[in-house]
Amino acid sequence: MKRVVKAARLLPILAAPLFLAACEGKSSQEPKLQKGTGVEAVSAANAADKGKGGMAMDTVARDYVALVLELGNHDKSYVDAYYGPVQWRAQAEQSQASPADIAKRGSALIAQLPGEGAADGSPDGLRLHYLRTQLAALVAHARSLAGESERNFAKEARELYDTEPPRQDFSSFDLLLQELNELLPGEEPLSARVQAFRQQYEIPADKLQGVFDAAIAECRLRTKQYIPLPQDENFALEYVSDKPWSGYNWYQGGAHSLIQVNRGLPITIDRAIDLGCHEGYPGHHTYNALLEQTLVKERGWVEYSVYPLFSPQSLIAEGSANYGIDLAFPGEEKTRFEMEVLYPLAGLDPQSAQKYDRVMALVDKLSFAGNEIARQYIDGEIAADQVAALFEKYTLMSPAKAKQRKDFVDAYGAYVINYNWGKKLVADYVERDTNSAEERWQRFAKLLSSPRLPSSLDW
Repeated sequence: MKRVVKAARLLPILAAPLFLAACEGKSSQEPKLQKGTGVEAVSAANAADKGKGGMAMDTVARDYVALVLELGNHDKSYVDAYYGPVQWRAQAEQSQASPADIAKRGSALIAQLPGEGAADGSPDGLRLHYLRTQLAALVAHARSLAGESERNFAKEARELYDTEPPRQDFSSFDLLLQELNELLPGEEPLSARVQAFRQQYEIPADKLQGVFDAAIAECRLRTKQYIPLPQDENFALEYVSDKPWSGYNWYQGGAHSLIQVNRGLPITIDRAIDLGCHEGYPGHHTYNALLEQTLVKERGWVEYSVYPLFSPQSLIAEGSANYGIDLAFPGEEKTRFEMEVLYPLAGLDPQSAQKYDRVMALVDKLSFAGNEIARQYIDGEIAADQVAALFEKYTLMSPAKAKQRKDFVDAYGAYVINYNWGKKLVADYVERDTNSAEERWQRFAKLLSSPRLPSSLDW
């Protein structure tokens, strides 16, 4: 998830005990209750503050938080994290507002924002753009829940995630499939050969804890070399099953996370670093902790005390979490660390580790075929009973994993683009005009502690 290994951070590649910390921002005024609809979205204070720049944004930000929490009453997946005042959540839980009501109030809030500022990358300009864009996504999701719009993949990507991912023909993946055929020759379907090959690298259940502890420790060590982490930051790690994601980060506030790893399906050796980076360092845990420290605590921007999953912020969260793997372990460093440290801990033979990583790198590139499968499914071009078979054929998943992926698309829709397309957008931003690892880490840290969204990455 955060996702979503998020996911979500969905999410959803994605997660630490449940903590709830009160927002320590400078603006702590609580929204008032509006009779019949919960937290008041359009207040006299809004009208008085309109046109006063930062003051107007502070007021809209408070009401934005309220709307996100209220919409969470209608979609239990929507509020991925909240660590603001407990009273705000309690007020939202009492709201009787329908999704249609929330959509109207969200549109009214957008109209109260100051005019769009210059695209100069200034903090206030980025904040204004953030509020406007996140509110637009909230309105779109509320309208969808109200049954006011039909599902459409490109529309979801544009309205919820602030981007237009490319469409690709399945034939564009033929060269990747051909290379995999040559690496893993045989008579069985390629997906079966890939799965048989991967099974050799599954981490035994009794070795999972040691392998993940070592992987996460290394991810954290490499991240701390370049990014100062908040004092006392930490997370808890637990194992779950029967989930539509591989892992999830549940951020609790106060620089604490709950990271969950789904052991319902076999976990291969490469997933230890992937999940350690994606869910922890420098992924979701780092991202959320930096946003809380720099924007909520230092600037008092309360809108960052809540994280709506179906929003443009998720593309940055998932894209940065996936890119963070390559940033922390560039080139051959991931393979080298796995061979020297993780393979022995897992009791696996590292002799063919390099071949395994090559196979998995090609499989990873096929993930874009998964975007196309999701698009055709959501748009009604293919039937539900075709989806798992296509995931097996073009992304080379096992039957169980392909079914899980269909379940993920059913639950999260176009969210799938946030992992691979989001990673590409983040990579383009970080690597633009940077010539060293240190410069890339600096740009990456800047992204993680700023209000940037997909459409403001060029600012």
